[in-house]
Amino acid sequence: MKKGGGRNKGFPPSMEDESSISLRQLMVNEGLIPSLEDEEKRRVVINMLRKIVVRWVKNVAWQHRLPQNQIDATNATILPYGSYALGVYGSESDIDALCIGPFFASIAEDFFISLRDMLKSRREVSEVHCVKDAKVPLIRFKFDGILVDLPYAQLRVLSIPNNVDVLNPFFLRDIDETSWKSLSGVRANKCILQLVPSLELFQSLLRCVKLWAKRRGVYGNLNGFLGGVHMAILAAFVCGYESNATLSSLLANFFYIFAHWQWPTPVVLLEDTYPATGAPPGLMPIQLPCGSHQYCNSNITRSTFYKIMAEFLRGHNLTKDYLKPNFSWKNLFELYPYANTYTWFTKIYLSAANQEDLSDWVGWVKSRFRCLLIKIEEVYGICDPNPTEYVETHTKQPNIVFYWGLQLRTINVSGIESVETEFLKNVNSGSFQGPVGRIQLSVVEASQLPKNGECASNNRSKKVTKTCWRIRENKQCNNVPVYSHHLPGYVVGYQKMANREADGMGG
Repeated sequence: MKKGGGRNKGFPPSMEDESSISLRQLMVNEGLIPSLEDEEKRRVVINMLRKIVVRWVKNVAWQHRLPQNQIDATNATILPYGSYALGVYGSESDIDALCIGPFFASIAEDFFISLRDMLKSRREVSEVHCVKDAKVPLIRFKFDGILVDLPYAQLRVLSIPNNVDVLNPFFLRDIDETSWKSLSGVRANKCILQLVPSLELFQSLLRCVKLWAKRRGVYGNLNGFLGGVHMAILAAFVCGYESNATLSSLLANFFYIFAHWQWPTPVVLLEDTYPATGAPPGLMPIQLPCGSHQYCNSNITRSTFYKIMAEFLRGHNLTKDYLKPNFSWKNLFELYPYANTYTWFTKIYLSAANQEDLSDWVGWVKSRFRCLLIKIEEVYGICDPNPTEYVETHTKQPNIVFYWGLQLRTINVSGIESVETEFLKNVNSGSFQGPVGRIQLSVVEASQLPKNGECASNNRSKKVTKTCWRIRENKQCNNVPVYSHHLPGYVVGYQKMANREADGMGG
């Protein structure tokens, strides 16, 4: 991690302090600081999940016919990561929590069936989804109203210590690729927290840059922008760049550094530890700090790279004079003016028969957004995928609408037909398990956008903002028992299958 001095030397400390105080007040005004009640509620959820997985793993050990002394000794645990573990969560934030189990607890039978059923049986748990086809497979559910993403890692040991060191090579030997990917978030968090000189300053800076990214429309990996782990590493890099920092100087330096960054030179927190070999991947490579040659997964395209760099430069221009009298931080966090920036927009209309089906359908389609963005770039050039979700209230069917800005002043409207055809092929080529909804693409002018954000769905349920699809449970499905491989005749849970699939199992 680079070290260096600040850019605004020679100014009285009181000016730096006053600027930082005004920035912290803005954070309070924007609701970036969670209450003690929010903190306690999340702590209780994590503790309850730990108790659940301990009971689960001992039950699995019994199913596998392990000796009683091994059943007594075995253990599983829960390790939070992401915004909660970094201490930068908000009142509406979800919880990313990794379940770590021993060598005998498989992901297919024991995690996705036994643990899922155990969670579903609890009154605190609702809306259980199995996301098996993601890069990091997980169970998604709500626990006392808080959305939880729970991936799984299987270690080659009998018992997982509650405070297991995920950086210790002893625990990482011979693990499978899925477990390795699942562990990367926890490992990255731990490395970042070990590297930053001041935890409080890092947390405050990260809260600020995440608010900026969301307001300016450059936050969200599914839309090709910066995700949470990208933002955390960039903020940690800046914290190590300036030794005698204040919050205001760190935020100004954040934009100074990345407005002038020579991409695709990768951002690396530990430069000398893991020397790179070959070309780093993507347009904006950001290396994970927890392993050799590992980079953050990125969906950044030519269009989103252009937008991110434009916002870095804008941020720098707005903050370079942050110590001057009458400076205000508010301008930095203004909402991006899509309607005033673009003449034309790609309208993406998604609908389904009911709200639950829409949740699954939107999540599935969003997981394919990078393919759509690349196709639009081929036909129209630069495209700005506004992450904001809108609802057409005059339409009977539940729906979500996106408006993606197109930079050209004159547009071949008919070109969207080929884009829709190709995108439908991509969406239908996957393994979506729910009722297929409707997708309709069109090109509209700025005058056709929802006025004054009246239809914006900022307060909608978080269900549709994440990639999620579930094992369907309805009257057309049969409960098919899944038997233990280790105890013949012992049912570990029930898999939901459509009638035609269940019929195919006979004989």
